[in-house]
Amino acid sequence: MDLKLRQCFLAVDDHDKALYFYRDVLGLEVRNDVSFEGMRWLTVGSPLQPDVEIVLEPPGASPDASPADRELMARLLAKGMLRGVIFTTADCDALHERVREAGAEVLQEPMNQPYGVRDCAFRDPAGNLLRFMERSDDTAGA
Repeated sequence: MDLKLRQCFLAVDDHDKALYFYRDVLGLEVRNDVSFEGMRWLTVGSPLQPDVEIVLEPPGASPDASPADRELMARLLAKGMLRGVIFTTADCDALHERVREAGAEVLQEPMNQPYGVRDCAFRDPAGNLLRFMERSDDTAGA
């Protein structure tokens, strides 16, 4: 099969804060900024991966979501209970310092993992988990 990842979705409760974080702190490109029926979607991606995008959407944005479903999604987002994404980087420590200085909530300082990566973790302004990993032969077995 010829399959490739094209888009993944993260719920955000404040698109302006998300825009600042993903564009200005992480350095992702804004590919779309769309308003529709009182909602807003941002699409961002790495300049190094022009065919992969992260869609930042309102909690419970599905047209089939009931008001109760949307409220539940908003509460789960506020608790940081929704899934996130994992990025790779050439320098985990430098990225960690830049994101920490921007005021993001630190979940894990950079550390060598026994499975061969050095990684750190943050929450974005909406509470989504973001991990940043650096592959290195030096981290194996650390």
